[in-house]
Amino acid sequence: MCINKNWGVNMNNSQESNKVRRIHIILLSIFSSAFIWSLIKPESYLIWCLEAFPMIIGVIILIWLFKRFQFVDFVYVLILIQFIMMLIGAHYTYGKEPFFNWIKETWGLNRNYYDRLGHLVQGIVPAFMVREILIREYKFRRGFMLTIVVILVCLGISASYELIEWAIAVVGGKATEPFLGLQGDEWDTQWDMFCALVGSVITTTMFYKVHDKHIKRWEEETNNR
Repeated sequence: MCINKNWGVNMNNSQESNKVRRIHIILLSIFSSAFIWSLIKPESYLIWCLEAFPMIIGVIILIWLFKRFQFVDFVYVLILIQFIMMLIGAHYTYGKEPFFNWIKETWGLNRNYYDRLGHLVQGIVPAFMVREILIREYKFRRGFMLTIVVILVCLGISASYELIEWAIAVVGGKATEPFLGLQGDEWDTQWDMFCALVGSVITTTMFYKVHDKHIKRWEEETNNR
């Protein structure tokens, strides 16, 4: 009787592991399809490489860390959304994204705001990632200090990205201007960092409970294996 019971538990654990692997494979397959689409006849292959390079490094790091640290599925879905947005921006360039161009023309706006949305997401998604690492790996207690640390780390990531953009612009000159996506706004860099800051605040003050539920579920499933 005990043997059958244990066998049933092992089977359930095995099925749960297979389910997790299937989810990751599906997400990776969706990303691969978007990656191939983005690479076909982009606005500029130079700009595509510049826009997609940070994302490619991110994918390599996520795959390399996978056996050591796995984010909850909820966070992986958000990462996929951010990567797809980056691939769209790399394909069209952020200043020429078609849907936001339509919004610009329809509402008589002074710029294509897809870039602003991208930087908002650049704050939202990394905030979930940083928060989960701090909670699960470094045992940070949930509360005010965790929120402040997450926000500061995300702001640092955004500022570092802006510095990289600046360095590329200095080296590449006019050929890399679409990569900056200034669209005539002299305060574009500050707006980009502000959007990322707002995104990280949204994550840590509005959606932390949702994140905590997914982390708790992951902990319960891990303990039952």
